[in-house]
Amino acid sequence: MKVAFYAPMKSPNSPVPSGDRRVARALIQALEFGGHDVDIATEFAARESKGVPDAQAKLKAEGLEIAKQLIAAYQSQPQDQRPDVWFTYHLYYKAMDWIGPQVCATLNIPYVAAEVSYASKRAGGPWDLSHQALGEIINKADAIIGLNSWDSACVLPIMADPSRLIALKPFMQMPPLSGRNKERAELISKYQLDPSLPILVTVAMMRDDAKLQSYGVLGEALKQIPHDDWQLLVVGDGPARADVETHLGLDRVSYLGELPEGEISPVLSGSDLFVWPAVNEAYGMAMLEAQACGLPVIAGKTGGVADIVRDQETGLLAEIGNAADFADKLCSLLSDWEKRDAMSETAIRVIRSEHALDAAAALLDQALKDLFK
Repeated sequence: MKVAFYAPMKSPNSPVPSGDRRVARALIQALEFGGHDVDIATEFAARESKGVPDAQAKLKAEGLEIAKQLIAAYQSQPQDQRPDVWFTYHLYYKAMDWIGPQVCATLNIPYVAAEVSYASKRAGGPWDLSHQALGEIINKADAIIGLNSWDSACVLPIMADPSRLIALKPFMQMPPLSGRNKERAELISKYQLDPSLPILVTVAMMRDDAKLQSYGVLGEALKQIPHDDWQLLVVGDGPARADVETHLGLDRVSYLGELPEGEISPVLSGSDLFVWPAVNEAYGMAMLEAQACGLPVIAGKTGGVADIVRDQETGLLAEIGNAADFADKLCSLLSDWEKRDAMSETAIRVIRSEHALDAAAALLDQALKDLFK
């Protein structure tokens, strides 16, 4: 069927790398893999991050005008060329869909939203306009695709029909499994690493928000490692790079900068442990890819991270924002390579069997078909 796709926070075509963009693209890929014709309905960015009511009202007015234009364009097309369903990705109080509900009501087509979060504490606050609209969308949506249990638990109580909530495990197109020794040797040569030391790696943008908080926790944790038996690769860049370098330092840390998606998996495959405190993280696609490449993950137990990292099986989860606990978890794996290897094998098996693109495509395909029963 024909799917009108919309991401109000960031267009899937955005040139700025991010986990959000990556998930949007993965959803489109899964829908197309299932045989559906996906069209990005609009690239209108509706994110309002500062809590300014007038700015939200302006975005609403612009969104409603775009909805009118889309409706007119769709109605001018033959019936078999119009969208059969509207699909919105990443909906929350700062990024509202002012367009889809209007299109669906006029064309009489189902409304589907994936990765929706809801916080009742936003009622009456600076984002109240968006918050109230979000509640109405959640209540009336024909289906909500939940990508993590944390958000799903918050959304469920305000859904008119809880059976419309469909759990979908975070997923990705699996990177090829390459020879770890070969990738490791290339990393050591390219970045002049010490072959006798474990290679830690993290992948994250450098922004002055929760990302920088995570870098801060990681820096504090590394200072608490009793022996200097580690080296760290950092993949990512951004406006807060100077602050990140202050948190992590320059000694034993190699900053690889921003890498294309296809160049990240070889870095992961050649490393030993993935480390990320995950402050205020939904789940983290980088952690998913790391495990698919055989890396145990040490992360903060926040949001939906526990949905993709099995504590004590594919990695270790530390208390959110607790650098001492994070350091303890890291030390426990640095001192137990047999456990690390066992986690590596489990991570590869679990992630590649439960979080693959084809499984997600099948679930999404069935979810769309069920809308028309």
